[in-house]
This record gives sequence, C-alpha cells and structure tokens, in this order.
Amino acid sequence: MNFVDLPDPRTGHIRSRLDCGGPAEVSAAVAAARAALPAWAGLTAKERSHRLLALVALIEQHLDAYVTAEVAGTGKPTADARAEVLNAADVLRFYAGAVRADLTPAAGHRLPGRESWVRWEPLGVVAAIVPWNYPLLMAAWRLGPALAAGNAVVLKPAETTPDTAVLLASHAASTLGAGVLVALPGDRDTGRLLVGGDVDAVAFTGSQAGGLDVVARAGLRRVSLELGGNCAAVVLPDAPPFTYDELVGACTYNAGQSCAAPARVITLRSHLDEVVDGLAAAMLARRAGPDFGPLNNAAQLARFDAIVSSSAAGVRRSGTLTVGSGEADGFWRAGLILADLPPDDPAVTQEMFGPALTVQAADDLDGVVSLANSVPQALAASVWGTAVGPSLRVAGLLDCGEVWVNCHLEQTAELPHGGRRGSGHGTDLSVLALAEYQRPKTVTVRL
Repeated sequence: MNFVDLPDPRTGHIRSRLDCGGPAEVSAAVAAARAALPAWAGLTAKERSHRLLALVALIEQHLDAYVTAEVAGTGKPTADARAEVLNAADVLRFYAGAVRADLTPAAGHRLPGRESWVRWEPLGVVAAIVPWNYPLLMAAWRLGPALAAGNAVVLKPAETTPDTAVLLASHAASTLGAGVLVALPGDRDTGRLLVGGDVDAVAFTGSQAGGLDVVARAGLRRVSLELGGNCAAVVLPDAPPFTYDELVGACTYNAGQSCAAPARVITLRSHLDEVVDGLAAAMLARRAGPDFGPLNNAAQLARFDAIVSSSAAGVRRSGTLTVGSGEADGFWRAGLILADLPPDDPAVTQEMFGPALTVQAADDLDGVVSLANSVPQALAASVWGTAVGPSLRVAGLLDCGEVWVNCHLEQTAELPHGGRRGSGHGTDLSVLALAEYQRPKTVTVRL
C-alpha cells in the first residue's frame, strides 16, 4: 500500500494521509462494479431515475458534510463549495429526468416486410477519473449520464481531493445499490491500473499528458476526454463597461483553476492600453484570501510560478493577497495581469491554471481571431462587445466547443460542454452526454 500525505491548501499543513489503491484494491473495485452491473442495467429508466433522485436527496440532506469535505481538499471559500455541491446535485437530478426521455430513432417500417427499432444499451463498467479543481461537480458531470444510462462506475478522485468521492459512494451504496458506484482513492499509479483493468470505458478529465496516457492504455475501449482550456477572451473596442470586472471575476474564481476560465485576453492594438488598465484595476480590487482561495497543491503552485517566472512579459500588474491567521504557508497567489509578451510566450502557450490573465493584441479582427485560435487547446472562449453583428461573427470564427458573449464561465446541465483539438473529445452535460455512455443496437424483425 502506498501512502500519500494530504495538505490543507489554505495552510500548507498536512491534514490527513491517503492510502492509495494498488493492484488488489483496483481489482476489487472493478469486480464489485462488474457484479453490480447486471441488476443496475436491468432496471427500467424510471427505476434508475428514482434511485438517482434518492441519492440527490441524501446529498442535500447532508449538505454541510459535503461542503466540509469539499473545503478540506480544495481550500476554496465555503460559499463557493456550497454552491458547487448544490450544482452537482442539480446535475444528477437533471440526468435522473433526462434518461426517461426517448431520444432513440423512431421504430418503424424501414425495410420491406420488416419492422426495426434501436436499443440504447449501457457500455458496462465505466472508469471515471476526475480532477481536484471541482471534485464533486466534475464527478457529477461524469456520473450523472453514466449511471442514468445503466452503467456501473468506478470513480477515481484526484489524489489530493478524495473526501467527497468517498462520502458520495457511501450514500450511493444505500440508494443505488452496492457496487453501482465504487470510490477508488489513490494516486496516478492507481488511475493507470484502473484504466488498464477490466473496465469497458474511461471518462477522463485532466491534463493533455494524462489524456494521452489514458488513450495509450485504453486501446479500443470507449474514451471520453476533457483536457483543459487555456481559453481566449476577445475584447472588442465597444465592450460593455462591466467587461473587466467580469473577466477578472471569472479568471480568479477557484483561483483560476477552471478548465473553461478565461486565460488569454485578446484585443485590437489600438485598444490595448485601455484593456490592460481596465483589467489591472479590476484585479487590484480582487483579493486572494477574502475573495478567492489558494491553489490546490504544492505541485500546481510550483508549476504556476515556473510559467510566470519564465514569461517574457514586459508588463506585470498584480492584485493583492490577504491571508488569515496561520495561512502564510498556504498555496496562495495574488491575481496577475501579464502583457507585452511574444506569441510563443509560455504564459500564452501553456495553461497556467491559476489566477492570471495574459493580454495580447492584433492589428485587425482577423488577427485577433488568429491569436485566439493559435494554441493547441480549444475548449471555450468568450467575446465582449456591444454590437451584435461583429460579436457573433467573431464567436462563429472561434474554434472551440463553447463560446460566451458578454459573459464567461456560465454553465448549466441543459447545455453541452466539450472540447476540440488539444482539449480532447466527448461531451459533458446536456442530453447529448447520455450517448457518451451508451451504444446502439439495431433490432430488425421479419414480419
């Protein structure tokens, strides 16, 4: 058994020790899910829906326990954690209803003398590997459609944030049935063992390097990947007055540790000084500590610092840091605006995943769009402008899976979310995500 010390991100002090799952624990978790699969998949959509709703009721009944567990691993403000737990419950409630809607191609007379229809069947045992930035919410994005579609799931939480996954699995055992949802805490080696185990599909949310490793190990099995964003925010000259406050708020929410958070602000060169000054003023008013939490772990802190220190940015404008008593050794960083940097600057090409915005400029709109689409990641973006025509034209030219206009990082269970190119493939959220965890079977009968 491999043991890992878990730090409190707010203080940097060790809060507990994690027993990482090894080969025996991985095999036991997958075997439990495999044994539970026939009964769970054999339920009607209505029956699975009712059980999922019972799980949602338990989450809401034990809301304070979930919030405490979420804060322990992430260090985020209690209000943010509470909102995210309720959001996770809402995602599960959405899929409890969505699975009862008939989205199958209509049965009918498709061939002479024959009647045909399509059955949607679960994939089997799904390995869901989720990150540390939104431990329960990212789990719900994967678990909601996978469980609703009739799969059994082995949930591998991030090494630093196992708390809510363990709590959720205990509640799932009493509502969904033993083994339908199994939590498997552990480190990266645990995840690799799980991907290589007797699972039928893998749903992975994490880094591009991690996603490539999953693909190499998964072989021909179904894989759904969400691999990060490094998202562009295009600020046009007629951007509304609230643009800078909104962008900085979205950038620093969860200390910038959101795949879809704005990271690269791009504007026209004639508008550059105004944009930098507006963002800097908004960042100065946004305090690390009272307004947003720390980075999650020491490795992420070191990675963020390395990118910032290697950046050739000629302009650096910082926010403020106000930590509480006993928090001086936590993983805190103030917000940061970086400008006057080359297109290949590491702060531009790499996803910093922290409370920082880069600012770039081009001579015309075509150049702005080219800069926005110039990085490998293609998850999400936003456009800020008052005139409808130009704003929507730019939105249509951005090569990514989700675009906001005059807002950013606003999502709901009804709307799909997914990336392109280096951000992976597959769909989270909406009824479309159900197809990620099902396979069609056509049945044709001679009349």
